[in-house]
Amino acid sequence: TRHRTRRCNIVVCQKTTMSNLFSPPLYKQRHQFVIEFVKRFAPRKVLDVGCADCRLLTTLKVHRHGVELLAGVDIDCAAIQRRKHALAPLSSDYLVPGDRPLTIELYHGSVMEKEPCTKGFDLVTCIELIEHLDPGDVEKFSDGVFGYMVPHAVIISTPNAEFNPVLPGLTGFRHKDHKFEWTRAQFSTWALGICWKYGYSVEFTGVGEAQDRDVGFCSQIAVFQRDTELNAPVNNTYLVPQVYRLVCVVYPSLQDNKVFHRTLVSEVLYSAESLRRRWREERDGARSDLTSDICGSGSAEGQGVYRCGRSVRVPLLDVWASPRVQALCVDVQHLREALLAGSWVQLDTDGGAIVLPDEDEENEEEEQEEECGREFLHRREKTIMLFATT
Repeated sequence: TRHRTRRCNIVVCQKTTMSNLFSPPLYKQRHQFVIEFVKRFAPRKVLDVGCADCRLLTTLKVHRHGVELLAGVDIDCAAIQRRKHALAPLSSDYLVPGDRPLTIELYHGSVMEKEPCTKGFDLVTCIELIEHLDPGDVEKFSDGVFGYMVPHAVIISTPNAEFNPVLPGLTGFRHKDHKFEWTRAQFSTWALGICWKYGYSVEFTGVGEAQDRDVGFCSQIAVFQRDTELNAPVNNTYLVPQVYRLVCVVYPSLQDNKVFHRTLVSEVLYSAESLRRRWREERDGARSDLTSDICGSGSAEGQGVYRCGRSVRVPLLDVWASPRVQALCVDVQHLREALLAGSWVQLDTDGGAIVLPDEDEENEEEEQEEECGREFLHRREKTIMLFATT
């Protein structure tokens, strides 16, 4: 028990030392490196091998830069189950959907197994993973990633053993589960062997620098790339996992017709209601600023918002003047066709204006109903009193 307690204290101490030594923390620097790569090359399909707590996937969910499929695989099913909720869409993702689709897939499985669903990714990341493998399994890992998955690019980070003497209080490896830690020369030898065997090129870099010590980066990084076209046409055919178990999260996107129509209707009604409210304020003599981005300058005929019978008509051109509506529809004709395809927004007979109920008429009807109700109650009270006196 004493030995186990001492070992746990050493691990905690080492983690605290690492977090205090680097700002931002080293894991954030590794994630930022991946984000910068994604920003530069804009891969559409990204797979994180050994995703564990899903921190990198959660970060990439925010900094997508065109990513349409985020996937992660880890052997720890409990970790995936705990963290999958952090990858779920927020309310804001439904209120303001993205322009491009996003699907997040989490796989429970081992990187040592070959799963067809992991083939065809633009980018595969292995962040601080390889050192957790038994040395005898490294070749199998390499064949699975580079020989079977065959992604366009691979980012692999691993501890630099030469940096360990710089870390105060560190004895042995940086983590109790590490099976080995490579020097820069050992990492380079392995990476160049990968390039020769599988047809990749590699560049070396890292994060976490030492001051006044020529020991390299704390985390050394190798970026492998194939001489092939990045972002080849995406195969949208859904593959059922044959080896892994899948947990899938789909984000709302404007490329989904239902999401697009719901978003458009929401923006159109908001713009139309705003125009109607300002029209009433003008009519009632109230001052209002007509230069707002949600208030149009009038229809093509210069008629603007007007009353017709027991309804108010808001010209479609005025509604389309809203920048948020314009971002969804390129012109008024596109807007008209999109609204006619659904039934949530009522247009007039020629499709030139949105029909909204006249609030004045509604208020008058409500007042009449209230008056009738009061008169009924008054008569009822008189009748009751009459019966009571006879």
